[in-house]
Amino acid sequence: MPHVTKQDWSKASTPWSIEGRAQGYDRLTMLSPDVGDTVHTDLGIGRLQPGGRVDLHLHSYEEAVYVLEGTVRVQIDGKAYLLQRGDYAFFPIGCVHGFSNDARAEARWLDVNSPVALRRESGRRDTFFPKIDGDMSAQAKAPDFTDPTLALVGHYEGTAPDHVSAATSGDARNRSSAGMNTAVLSYSGISVKMMVDELRGANLLNMFMVDYEVNGAAQVHDHPFEEAYFFLEGDTDFELDGVTYHVEPGDLAWAGVGETHACFNTAGGRVRWIETQSPLPPVKHSYRWPADWQHFEHQVCEEGTADA
Repeated sequence: MPHVTKQDWSKASTPWSIEGRAQGYDRLTMLSPDVGDTVHTDLGIGRLQPGGRVDLHLHSYEEAVYVLEGTVRVQIDGKAYLLQRGDYAFFPIGCVHGFSNDARAEARWLDVNSPVALRRESGRRDTFFPKIDGDMSAQAKAPDFTDPTLALVGHYEGTAPDHVSAATSGDARNRSSAGMNTAVLSYSGISVKMMVDELRGANLLNMFMVDYEVNGAAQVHDHPFEEAYFFLEGDTDFELDGVTYHVEPGDLAWAGVGETHACFNTAGGRVRWIETQSPLPPVKHSYRWPADWQHFEHQVCEEGTADA
């Protein structure tokens, strides 16, 4: 069933798969087979206290993270980065990574995994701690986002209301390099920026940011994949299978395969959320619009051929 989840940090815990290999870390699971009946999506918020750490490890699933608060040192396959709010990272299957926090404030990040993490009772493991020498976290520094070899980390905080005019207002010959991998797709008052997708090496999940202008609208539709929406800024009404929910920053909404959803941002100001999809959308037929098929039924089909 589609649903909206509020944050309840009394339910946070240290995942069983890293027990004894982390300090000052817990996670609030907001979406999983146990929270929302998902099949492909495991989504939560990680919280790391000052002085905390998570030992170097790897997973047999893909993971994408987006920093919400504070700063966190992330070691990824032999490189160390100091990530801050608005930075994101992708860990392919088998990618060794770890976290530490030497700041004075806690760090929080959104994470999404696919396939879903295994339960303890499965009798299997999906998280492993290889014998690797050399903690590089002390060498962590902010990523250089102009580096063309930077593959697994990025930064994005959303579009400005005038992003199109701003993009064309400067010197045409001396702008930052841009292409399809950095493009923002805009339609119907909506702006979309892909952060983790096939171009970054993902095979099982997407993560991107969505900005809604006032009166922006996505008509009622469904997908052949699961979709989650973590709200960052603004508040709006969000429809899930015909039920309207009022969502605010920190809330999470989710629609499963075939469950209709829509957003009509007709009240309040701009709205921003992080969206995830798993598994990856197909090349064709990612969207299905019930209104179009109803129109087809009424205009083309013979009377009485549709199911009651």
